[in-house]
Amino acid sequence: MPGPSAPSADVCPYDALLLVSFGGPEGPDDVVPFLENVTRGRGIPPERLEQVGEHYFQFGGRSPINDLNRDLLDAIRADLAAAGIDLPVYWGNRNWHPFLADSMREMAKDGVQRAACFVTSAYSSYSSCRQYREDLAAAADDVADGPRLDRLRGYFNHPGFVEPAVDATLAAWAELPEEAGPDARLVFVTHSLPEVLSASSGPDGGAYVRQHESVAREIAGRVSRAVGRQVERSLAFCSRSGPPQVPWLEPDVNDHLEELAADDATGVVLVPVGFVSDHMEVIYDLDTEAMATAARLGLPAARAATPGRDPRFVALVRDLLLERAATERGEVPTRAVVGDLPAPHDLCPAGCCANPRSNRPALGGLD
Repeated sequence: MPGPSAPSADVCPYDALLLVSFGGPEGPDDVVPFLENVTRGRGIPPERLEQVGEHYFQFGGRSPINDLNRDLLDAIRADLAAAGIDLPVYWGNRNWHPFLADSMREMAKDGVQRAACFVTSAYSSYSSCRQYREDLAAAADDVADGPRLDRLRGYFNHPGFVEPAVDATLAAWAELPEEAGPDARLVFVTHSLPEVLSASSGPDGGAYVRQHESVAREIAGRVSRAVGRQVERSLAFCSRSGPPQVPWLEPDVNDHLEELAADDATGVVLVPVGFVSDHMEVIYDLDTEAMATAARLGLPAARAATPGRDPRFVALVRDLLLERAATERGEVPTRAVVGDLPAPHDLCPAGCCANPRSNRPALGGLD
């Protein structure tokens, strides 16, 4: 068998790329219907959805996520064109317009036969991986003449995701006041999960936290070398929801800031390592709530940028596309990876990130 090789610009067997995201409301009238889509099947009463929607109403009832995806879509198209790749790029959401099934119909109308799917979620868990795979399978089933879909692998430890985070962390570090001094800390932040979903993440369990810890180690190590000293780091969580009797991953980022202030930390950089762009969990949970907590505590704080449309992150999409295309042609491409964990699977192993409530069909796996 030949050894690994750098992928060429050949995208065969794919004739399209599909950007797959979460979706979000684009006006006040969209908020509750959007939340109904997100929470369907969980029996959450309308009055509770109205309460949750207050986060959106504080920003005019509009999530930034769709605009961010439009920007990313434009950047991906430009990047592919600059690389000499003539490939149409579509966009579909799980929970709001444009819905995945509508994108499937558009691709079918355009004659697309096989599309690679890039998901705007980098880690392994039910909500960040398998649920996307389930919704892709449902959309494919809903459109009988739609194209075959292949989900591109996870990328939490791809250099195109990690390196922008390193630079953003250093830029935020430079924003701290001089008095923050040598006792400033790095707090890596991601979306909390019910502990049961964290325990079942990945093929062998515990992948969600393990992957975040690996990325945090890699970023903190590079930052420490850049600033010339060992920087302390920790992992915290945001956006907890659901009934209080259900245990979720902790500590909450606001509680953790309290702990750091009590431990005489002189400053903190919040690194939203669980997110690819500045959507609601970032602009509300971090920029609004966590920064208010830090101000109340007198703890100098800065927030690192997410990858967004950083050219390295945009090029990551092309790299994963070419990598998977080469694999589907029977080649053995080099898989870009940093840190101490291997590159994720193209096809998720059976039972990976299991659905705790039902056994819905999922695309892109061995079960």
